[in-house]
Amino acid sequence: MRRTTGVRTVAARRRISGGIRRRAVRATLTAVAVLAVATGCAPRAGDAPPARAGSGAAAPVVPSAPAAAPPFSKAPAPSRQPSVAPTSKKPERSEPSAARAEPAPVLMSRGDQGPRVRELQARLAGIGWFGEAPTGTYGPVTAAAVEGFQRRRGLPATGAADTVTWRRLLGMTSEPTPDELRGRAAQKPAAALDPRCGTGRAICVSKTTRTLSWVVDGRVRSTMDVRFGSQYTPTREGVFRVFLKSRDHVSTLYDTPMPYALFFSGGQAVHYSADFAAQGYRGASHGCVNVRDRAAAAALFDEVRTGDKVVVHG
Repeated sequence: MRRTTGVRTVAARRRISGGIRRRAVRATLTAVAVLAVATGCAPRAGDAPPARAGSGAAAPVVPSAPAAAPPFSKAPAPSRQPSVAPTSKKPERSEPSAARAEPAPVLMSRGDQGPRVRELQARLAGIGWFGEAPTGTYGPVTAAAVEGFQRRRGLPATGAADTVTWRRLLGMTSEPTPDELRGRAAQKPAAALDPRCGTGRAICVSKTTRTLSWVVDGRVRSTMDVRFGSQYTPTREGVFRVFLKSRDHVSTLYDTPMPYALFFSGGQAVHYSADFAAQGYRGASHGCVNVRDRAAAAALFDEVRTGDKVVVHG
């Protein structure tokens, strides 16, 4: 009996251990299968994006690492674009810009002399940009006059008379007479009155001819040369009123004399300028209307009243 019982016990133990081994094998196979499914799902999802999007289980696993596959498979498409687009468009953009940047040929500049320079000076004098008698020598005064003319008309302000500047000047002026070429009649014409100056008492200032006309009831009483502020301190344009007269005024901002000052807009005034008298149009004001004839400025100061109209136009 003992031997039989022992045999049965051994057999039972073998069956139990065999069952344990089979369960272990099945568990191992199951784990391997799960791992195979997990690692094999992501690449398929990458190869077929719709399948990945529609699968609820595949998305959380590892879609980011295999997702790099599509860009590698589509790499040739971006590489074709740079090889065509930039090379074909660069010449189209560069050629027109080069043409626009090319300066106009220069006809006259500093150091030149001759009849053509004299004509240039006489024509500039005829419209108020050259305040001296023509000399036929292209010096700093002529260069400053040409530069001011160019800047006023939106041209490159080089101070050299190029073809564009010369054509513009010819279109605005008439051929100088012999007297004008010699400086005997190189006087600035009275500016055409702005309609706003035609009534009442008005100081009519023209930036085009750089003149100031004192007008009473449409009649011009006097006309004088003036200069204005630079592009950084421009003289304001519009219709104003004289609100303050100061015979011996001194600027508190620049500590410079402003004799016979007629204030019309903030700190801007019509006044005599010793610098304008000495330097001419080579300088500029800080925004005021400078008069270089002291006697004319004094006479104007005596006639103008507080409240009189001031018209500054282009």
